[in-house]
Amino acid sequence: MSKFGLLGIVAAIGLLAGCASNIEQVRNTAPVGPTFTESLAREYRDFALFESDQMYDWTDANYFARKGLAAEQGEVVLPESLDAWNLPEESLADLQSGRARLVGFLDDGARDAAPELAARAQARFDCWVEQQEENHQPAHIAACREEFLAALDALQTAMAPEVPAVEPAAGPTEFRIFFEFDRYRLADSTNGRQVVQDVLAEARELGTPSVSLIGHADRAGPEDYNFALSLRRADAVREALIEGGIPADRITVSGRGEEDPLVPTEDGVALQENRRVEIFLQ
Repeated sequence: MSKFGLLGIVAAIGLLAGCASNIEQVRNTAPVGPTFTESLAREYRDFALFESDQMYDWTDANYFARKGLAAEQGEVVLPESLDAWNLPEESLADLQSGRARLVGFLDDGARDAAPELAARAQARFDCWVEQQEENHQPAHIAACREEFLAALDALQTAMAPEVPAVEPAAGPTEFRIFFEFDRYRLADSTNGRQVVQDVLAEARELGTPSVSLIGHADRAGPEDYNFALSLRRADAVREALIEGGIPADRITVSGRGEEDPLVPTEDGVALQENRRVEIFLQ
């Protein structure tokens, strides 16, 4: 055996011994510390042991064991740089896109905001890179890639800014006054005077609101008669509100006749629910 051959064997033995030392060290550690540090160290430990114990790839197992040990010591451990790996050309664009998204989240504070997801995404990205370089186990490549993308999507959701709840725009306050058959005066209503008092009280709280009065009739009688009757009902309520202190220029009046029943009926049906004035404050 030549001198150089002997030296090569000695170097190889030393390398394997170093690998074994890192792998055994990471095997026997119980990562502690801040959540991201602990999670990242555990992810790299599990990956290193998988490469060592199941794939018998002690070189890569040693490499990721060192990353796990460095993370456990609180060092800044970054996702793999693609330039350091001999990757198939057709996979580069996909890997570059994934790494850019991951680094973007890490730079935006994902290590603190979602530490376990951030650690999972980083370790699964490195797994994808390692498997893609070997490029002979499609199922393993796909598994690492899919697990990385799933963690990345979850990270994106966790990092999405909270959208403040928007208070719905306040709608108009509505009141109804119901009338006896073929009547339009408040004295001929079932609840008119009380409703007028309620409207006035609400108007005082709102501070000079706009008031819309819409008169309605039931379907008994001719359409033109019912239209005029619906207007007379709205006008009667208008006069009561003006007497109560609401400025006349804040009140609008309209009539719908029998066109918009509260309860749909056949023509000719006299139903009190449809003989009404609707009052809207806004």
